[in-house]
Amino acid sequence: MDASTHVDSNVVRAAKDIAYGTTAGIVSKIFEHPFDLTKVRLQAQVLDAEARFSGPIDCLKKTWKNEGIRGLYRGLPAPIVGAMVENASLFLSYRELQNLIKIVNRQHKEEPSSMSQIVLAGAGAGAITSFLLTPIELVKCKMQVQMLVTPAISSSVSSPQLLGPISVFMSVIRSTGARGLWLGHTGTFIREAGGGAAWFTTKEVVASLLVARRQNKTGTSRLTSASTKDLQLWESALSGACAGASYNLAFFPADTVKSAMQTEEELRPVGKAASPKSSFLSTFTAMYRAQGIRGLYAGCGITIARSIPSSAIIFLIYDGLNKRFG
Repeated sequence: MDASTHVDSNVVRAAKDIAYGTTAGIVSKIFEHPFDLTKVRLQAQVLDAEARFSGPIDCLKKTWKNEGIRGLYRGLPAPIVGAMVENASLFLSYRELQNLIKIVNRQHKEEPSSMSQIVLAGAGAGAITSFLLTPIELVKCKMQVQMLVTPAISSSVSSPQLLGPISVFMSVIRSTGARGLWLGHTGTFIREAGGGAAWFTTKEVVASLLVARRQNKTGTSRLTSASTKDLQLWESALSGACAGASYNLAFFPADTVKSAMQTEEELRPVGKAASPKSSFLSTFTAMYRAQGIRGLYAGCGITIARSIPSSAIIFLIYDGLNKRFG
């Protein structure tokens, strides 16, 4: 294979990773958005003097009652874009980092990756993705709490003015500059890097065990990544479901702190002359003092409940498209 053919092959492979990851992200995000909105609203109220919602079911009921179906999908455009960016970046970075690790180790790129290589590649893919995802998550979170900003609205006013994603984005730029778009990035970085390692590793471990069991390879002592061609669709879905649970359990408090930081200006305004915005550590400490571990895991139950089928959908679609079109 000459150099130009090799480059063309890599470009095609990268384009497929982006296309398949984007498709999987869109479908999964439409399914899970009402649950993600619930999670963000529960996380955002941890530092409030009085909680607006007693739990996830209460949040869903009140959102449906007060805002209807539009309320359950409040801020959907930003997560759709985020899901496209996140999954395309994750799968592309994950594959390229695996190839890079193999080059360093003088392995052929077609050789299965070891679990240690998968952990490293997954963490690296998540770290890269966090830089792209933070501004999108910021806009999403701000949109998801807009209806909570004025709970005691006057009867003479029909509803508060709700900003769209572009308006929210430009508002952040005007008030804090481009740097403000990365508010809460520490939390996103921890969640994505740690979660990426947990997500890909769990998926590969479970998939490898399922394939080995089906092929009666009971003597397998060293787990490696499973080839997409070897996986049946139900195995992709089951291993993806397990990956979704591990992703959220691993570093959920980092996501809670991030959500609180990104909605602080809307829910707990302290005036324009206030000191600089809270840091990740100070917000973490305040939340722990307010509600302990329970507060840091606010919304975790419903997040895991939605991430299991959502992650199953992602890998079902991604692996299915890979298996069908290569």
